[in-house]
Amino acid sequence: MASLDSLPAMKLVRFILSTLLVTSVNSQTQCRNFKSIISFGDSIADTGNLLGLSDPNDLPASAFPPYGETFFHHPTGRYSDGRLIIDFIAEFLGFPLVPPFYGCQNANFKKGVNFAVAGATALEPSFLEERGIHSTITNVSLSVQLRSFTESLPNLCGSPSDCRDMIENALILMGEIGGNDYNFALFQRKPVKEVEELVPFVIATISSAITELVCMGGRTFLVPGNFPIGYSASYLTLYKTSNKEEYDPLTGCLKWLNDFSEYYNKQLQEELNGLRKLYPHVNIIYADYYNALLRLFQEPAKFGFMNRPLPACCGVGGSYNFNFSRRCGSVGVEYCDDPSQYVNYDGIHMTEAAYRLISEGLLKGPYAIPPFKWSCLSSEIMNKMSLDTQILDEQLLQGCLKV
Repeated sequence: MASLDSLPAMKLVRFILSTLLVTSVNSQTQCRNFKSIISFGDSIADTGNLLGLSDPNDLPASAFPPYGETFFHHPTGRYSDGRLIIDFIAEFLGFPLVPPFYGCQNANFKKGVNFAVAGATALEPSFLEERGIHSTITNVSLSVQLRSFTESLPNLCGSPSDCRDMIENALILMGEIGGNDYNFALFQRKPVKEVEELVPFVIATISSAITELVCMGGRTFLVPGNFPIGYSASYLTLYKTSNKEEYDPLTGCLKWLNDFSEYYNKQLQEELNGLRKLYPHVNIIYADYYNALLRLFQEPAKFGFMNRPLPACCGVGGSYNFNFSRRCGSVGVEYCDDPSQYVNYDGIHMTEAAYRLISEGLLKGPYAIPPFKWSCLSSEIMNKMSLDTQILDEQLLQGCLKV
């Protein structure tokens, strides 16, 4: 694990290495007809890994209704009522939904493999424990996921040349990861200044993982930032206050929590800029989860959501329909009739409707930086893009969506 003292040295090494690389390659996001998806992260991208890793006698909440109700009509291990951002990306590319790796090693991973685990942290649990930050959901950190990937390569792709070809032609989703490092600290009410001290460590860990994958042949990375967590029903419940100055008067979010997310996202983007200079032949795309979600809270009716969409769809109690001791998936916890009207699903995670809009903002713009270039995609996918846009326009004209 990197220390703060080592970060300047890392940057010096990075600078020296960059002078040895050929820099004539355009660093903008080049068009690539992806052949698969490789995913790392936490519950935002977990398609069933925590479920596969769990004791059958001690299953996570995502194993129980109403999770999965909207699209799958049964729980799948996803922390939402339906599909996640990774699912919509796979569908957009014409791939099957990306299967979880853990507990599912006999699945067909030809078009993708997912190592994201709900509750995962970027940093090692031992590192967090030393700072009094407890993470009890899983010990599968980013480094563990990456190690699982490298160790599984002989089964995933066979020969070294085939594996390099697979990695080179994959869209690699590097997260979202790191959010839980902050969540666990903030849920324990650690001072925000203390939480900010984790930021350089988290970013160094993500950067190191990208670098390792680049050395293995990775050419396209989608690296998400953090959401505006001041809108989370869990935080709004935990940090509820009578001090109106702490809330945004327009949306009702907690401003200081959003300020923290912006601080982290700025630091992450600066690191990604450094990696782009070091690896000009690699497409490193920043996924602006912050603003892609922010707009849904600022103008909910425009996107078909109810006004003031802060309460969770699935939960119980309080102003935001959330209680830490009675969470979604527990016996007796109710859920809404129409999740598509909600942004928050269980107080921490979003609804399928919200994830759909976030994914569209990444794939079609403007929340991927630099933007994807899709000119080389197959005609079938391009036609689907055109059809989706046409359907959306027709819905708007017919008044199916509120504007």
